[in-house]
Amino acid sequence: MAIKEFIKHHYRHFNAAALIDAAEGYVQLLDKGGKMFLTLGGAMSTAELGLSLAEMIRQGKVHAITCTGANLEEDVFNLVAHDFYERVPHYRDLTPEDEEKLLARHMNRVTDTCIPEMEAMRRIEAAVLAEWVRADQAGERYFPHEFMYKILLSGVLKESYQIDPKNSWLLAAAERNLPIFVPGWEDSTLGNMYAGHCITADVKNVHTVRTGIEYMQVLAEWYTNTTATTPVGFFQIAGGIAGDFPICVVPMLHQDLQRSHVPLWAYFCQISDSTTSYGSYSGAVPNEKITWGKLGKDTPKFIIESDATIVAPLVFAYVLGW
Repeated sequence: MAIKEFIKHHYRHFNAAALIDAAEGYVQLLDKGGKMFLTLGGAMSTAELGLSLAEMIRQGKVHAITCTGANLEEDVFNLVAHDFYERVPHYRDLTPEDEEKLLARHMNRVTDTCIPEMEAMRRIEAAVLAEWVRADQAGERYFPHEFMYKILLSGVLKESYQIDPKNSWLLAAAERNLPIFVPGWEDSTLGNMYAGHCITADVKNVHTVRTGIEYMQVLAEWYTNTTATTPVGFFQIAGGIAGDFPICVVPMLHQDLQRSHVPLWAYFCQISDSTTSYGSYSGAVPNEKITWGKLGKDTPKFIIESDATIVAPLVFAYVLGW
């Protein structure tokens, strides 16, 4: 049985039914000529979401992405260092002493997966530092994702690939020149490295890497221009800045730029295990966004309260017709 047919047969109630409703809404938006804006929070690249997301990008099911700096870089870390990663299935049992042993081996743990510093982070640092320095000396400025596009498309890392490149979502995005927005990029490994190279003056101008405010300016124009001809939906994986930053572009356009003609988001879905307690915005139900001018009362709204590493590939498989 195909994955889509399996889901339609077995997923009938509760969060399972919400998954189907959200996936059907996704398909309906695309079928009527709409576009989908995807946001990536959490550690989805280390979870290897590229196995399904890359194909979504190639088949034109995703039209723009906002992600954290971690997700931007960790897809490439996995691309070039996959064989050196280590899985720790008993991570809940680790003692502080066990964690120190991982530190001594330069194995940075993300839940049950350890990212090897030397094979992943330092290898990418060398490649991207060359681009930072070149741009800095030429007086050029680029966004974080543009630097990553440059090193991927140049082929400088090609001999280091350790997975099938078709499973890298960032490589798929680079090949399509997909619009990407990375707010808060400085909160990432490469962002920290960039700060260090600015401190040591390897990079003379800190503004060689463009900023989050500039990302919002570009996003405002992209959203205004795109929604002039087609509706745009919002598919949010996890919470945090990856989701909070882009969804705010609509009230900003309406309230701060007085572009009252710009449509609201045409669809909204969030996969999250956050709760609404304690004022959690990541766990806020979609209707709360109506009060902020992000969604309308008639906007199709879905929330799947589950693990995105399980749910997102199923939604993508449904949309792809697998």
